[in-house]
Amino acid sequence: MCATRSPVPSITIAQPDDWHVHLRDGAMLSAVVPYTARQFARAIVMPNLLPPITTAEQALAYRQRILSAVPAGVAFTPLMTIYLTDRTTAADIARARDAGVVAVKLYPAGATTNSDAGVTALHRVAPALEAMQRLGVPLLVHGEVTDPAVDIFDRESVFLDTVLDPLRKDFPALRVVMEHVTTREAVQYVQSVAQGLAATITAHHLLFHRNALLAGGLRPHYYCLPILKRAEHRDALLAAATGGDRRFFLGTDSAPHPIHRKECAQGCAGCFTAPVAIELYVTAFEAAGALDRLEAFASHHGADFYGLPRNLGALTLHRVAWEPPKRIDTADEGLHPLIPEGGLGWRVANG
Repeated sequence: MCATRSPVPSITIAQPDDWHVHLRDGAMLSAVVPYTARQFARAIVMPNLLPPITTAEQALAYRQRILSAVPAGVAFTPLMTIYLTDRTTAADIARARDAGVVAVKLYPAGATTNSDAGVTALHRVAPALEAMQRLGVPLLVHGEVTDPAVDIFDRESVFLDTVLDPLRKDFPALRVVMEHVTTREAVQYVQSVAQGLAATITAHHLLFHRNALLAGGLRPHYYCLPILKRAEHRDALLAAATGGDRRFFLGTDSAPHPIHRKECAQGCAGCFTAPVAIELYVTAFEAAGALDRLEAFASHHGADFYGLPRNLGALTLHRVAWEPPKRIDTADEGLHPLIPEGGLGWRVANG
């Protein structure tokens, strides 16, 4: 008889990075930054504030506000982005690059939270895209079309054919990250490209499919954009994340909203996962039998794509059953983190 292999009691990985996070601003910023900073050495911060971060000067000022919210003694580096609009110029791109901005974010107008200032047509930003291609500044893409005639579950796959593929043909040297991919088609598209294209994957899209949002009643804290898809798409994402492919890496897309803006007739899109982000990823990788692949996905692939050094620090998680708080009080109401039913089986050491 073969001996049963005992579950490992803990794992240690190189300090991970979050290559896609929303930190908001004001009181919300102060409340959520410590959760990201306690787990991740670096994070790419989304620029979709009100008003959006569209210039190098605004990005640097926002960076300082983020650093002011980092707990004392915690080493955390926010990596800044600017928001691509129809009015972004090549000179704006050059100034942003020179100021240390690491990427530019493309939101199709109306695609998600605070995206009304987004791009209405790619030909209007061709000079900016050409400058990004020439200067080596990556384009981060929210990959959904906004045509109301397109089913919400198909918006990502339609985007591949009608926007992303033509974009890459027009700007073949432009480095692109397709953010928070959610479909088998997106995975296959990224895998078909030899270089210059990568994708981030969220923990909630690895763990859940659309039944979590809709079965047995509408659960607003599972509502995000791109929306959760069928189980077959979740399985394709999990295979990509755990398969060792360097083109896929961690991006939480943690997106906090006050409870009253989630639990209402027209709730905001976004899953607030920052308080338990790495625990959620560990849960997904363990379910796939791929704990040994977590470090590369969480700590190596993203740094390599962005040409940044891998982190020298480490993060340890212990196997322990626990129930994270279901509500986090803030100065302007409270937040509801996305916590799986039954709690979690892993916890960051000293978390």
